[in-house]
Amino acid sequence: MKYFSDKTFKFLNNLQKNNHREWFTEHKSEYETHVRQPFLALIGDCQAPLAKISPHYVADPRTVGGSLFRINRDARFSKDKSPYKHFSGARFYHQRGRDSEAPKFYFHLQPKQCFIAAGLWHPEPETLRKVRQFILDNPSSWKKAVYSKKFRDGYSREAEASVRVPRGFPAEHEFVEDLKLKSLIAAAPISDEIVCGDQLLKTIVTSCQELSPMMDYLCAALDLEF
Repeated sequence: MKYFSDKTFKFLNNLQKNNHREWFTEHKSEYETHVRQPFLALIGDCQAPLAKISPHYVADPRTVGGSLFRINRDARFSKDKSPYKHFSGARFYHQRGRDSEAPKFYFHLQPKQCFIAAGLWHPEPETLRKVRQFILDNPSSWKKAVYSKKFRDGYSREAEASVRVPRGFPAEHEFVEDLKLKSLIAAAPISDEIVCGDQLLKTIVTSCQELSPMMDYLCAALDLEF
């Protein structure tokens, strides 16, 4: 099944050039037809295969409060006051994620910048401390989760890092560079051709499966089921 098309990217490109309420209101039907509704359909189709990867993760196609992020930007704390995002995104979240911070799967839809990702993005200090301590205590499992050749060839783990080793952690540890990271994520690009083709669902599900060892590890570090 195909979800997105060239018209999806055309709308997002045009939104970036015309990021104001008058233009969006005039073209809202295009957003619904080419972005929002197909994205909700994709999320719904991800439900069953995601449950086979982890019964504790949710692909929620509800129009409000589900996996799909709103197109409206929260500009309260940003210098950029444009009202809309010129991309779209959805997260597949842990069923206990509303009660405690948990790693997520994420799919990003943007012309020439689509990607699949997973992990913890800028977690709270206590969450990050727990994961760092878990890496310190369980290094072999961490190595197995994210340092296999297949994983390193397929996914980038680039993220902002502290200059110094976090206080209380050894500078000589095998994974000291990981202990410095402020986010624990992995991501891989997806071409526009795949996004607009009939292999997108398979690509996302396969990536979630390949990312699951890292997600399992992060969940274990935070006492969450996977």
